[in-house]
Amino acid sequence: MGQGLWRVVRNQQLQQEYSEQCYLQRERRRRMGPLLTENQPQSQPRRTPQCQVPGSDIGQLLRARKAKDQQGFIDLEMLPPELSITILSYLNATDLCLASCVWQDLGNDEYLWQGLCKSTWGHCSIYNRRLPLGFSYRKLYMQLDEGSLTFNANPQEGITYLMSKGILADHPKEIAKFIFYTRMLNWKMLRIYLDERRDVLDELVTLHNFSNQFLPNALRDFFRHIHAPEERGEYLETLITKFSHRFCACNPTLVREVGLTPDAVYVLCYSLILLSIDLSSPHVKNKMSKREFIRNTRRAAQNISEDFVGHLYDNIYLIGHVAA
Repeated sequence: MGQGLWRVVRNQQLQQEYSEQCYLQRERRRRMGPLLTENQPQSQPRRTPQCQVPGSDIGQLLRARKAKDQQGFIDLEMLPPELSITILSYLNATDLCLASCVWQDLGNDEYLWQGLCKSTWGHCSIYNRRLPLGFSYRKLYMQLDEGSLTFNANPQEGITYLMSKGILADHPKEIAKFIFYTRMLNWKMLRIYLDERRDVLDELVTLHNFSNQFLPNALRDFFRHIHAPEERGEYLETLITKFSHRFCACNPTLVREVGLTPDAVYVLCYSLILLSIDLSSPHVKNKMSKREFIRNTRRAAQNISEDFVGHLYDNIYLIGHVAA
């Protein structure tokens, strides 16, 4: 909707510029009319200069805009369902209610609301149950939106609300799946909730699949779902410990070939975090070199090859922070 408002303002600016330039050219022709008539040969018809703005045909743009205004709203009902769901998924619950007033048939389509629910909240316990007669996915969407907004203000109350509506089962694995597949939860509130519910955190870690992933990329993926705390503490140590065990469990071949262990991955993760801060911080003027990183890391993880540690440095140097 913000882009639509921007287009309206931009079109008004174009219309104003178009009117001003046409007025200036008409004044110029009026003042120079007698002179042009005397100097112009009688055999050649006088040409009327056209109002043009460099870089665009404003007249054509205005005509196209007028044609669109006459057509009215875009009929989403004529679009494929997948495209309609994609367009409407960018709207919040309030805007969706307004949109349903315009496209009433589309607003009453239960398959559309079902797609919106599952594209925004990928997992809910209610999806796997037998739904009663008269069940409304539109009502479910509103309840899920209310539960998510409540979670972003108070995580425990948000989860309790979803359980009271029968949307979410009171089980750590179900809560972890809901968190993992939901994209609109506030990461600060989520971090507070996971710090209090370590059983949910354990289930959330097991949902990650780090098979055949390079260690820094896997760590980025992990911190994309479970945001790292801003300061070093017991919670960060817990996250890295759980990640280290999960990474080794997902990559048994790499463990055998490179000699990785959960303790070695733990050391490497801290080295990557410190290197990320060193290379990305504007306050650090003397950046750590690749040779220094290899030397410092191998002191703590002696069984890791120099080439492997060097590739870790290259990844951070080229791609960036692992916990950004």
